[in-house]
Amino acid sequence: DVPAWLKSLRLHKYAALFSQMTYEEMMALTECQLEAQNVTKGARHKIVISIQKLKERQNLLKSLERDILEGGNLRVPLQELHQMILTPIKAYSSQNSSPEEHSRDADSHHPSSLLGSDSQGSDCKDSAAGGMQQHHLPGCEGESGGAPLPEGDLPGQFTRVMGK
Repeated sequence: DVPAWLKSLRLHKYAALFSQMTYEEMMALTECQLEAQNVTKGARHKIVISIQKLKERQNLLKSLERDILEGGNLRVPLQELHQMILTPIKAYSSQNSSPEEHSRDADSHHPSSLLGSDSQGSDCKDSAAGGMQQHHLPGCEGESGGAPLPEGDLPGQFTRVMGK
């Protein structure tokens, strides 16, 4: 939900700019690209820093999982997870699917914009639910084990931490 994320950053006036981008384009934004779009200096800086934080979520989730397993306080991890769920998260699709499924998934998950329609949102929810089912059992055993999650599987990692 990019518009809600931008609103939480008090940058909602730039929602139209982001509506023209894919998730990958957003994650690769630079200050120069934003300057070319007439984004103010302060907003450019804030957007670039916020995108960098989005890129660090995988490592943050690994750290939160370690903290929980070591018996740490749950308040901080829960606050971090709450903040993270308010950020844009791309649905993860494994590369192990058949070429037909991969092509169909690519078509249904390649929205023309980040703002998407309701039908695309339900597709993403279905994919996220599949990811949760796939990672549900290994992540709920209370041990650091379980199959390692692929790099980029943010929904799976999030679900694993919630299970701990």
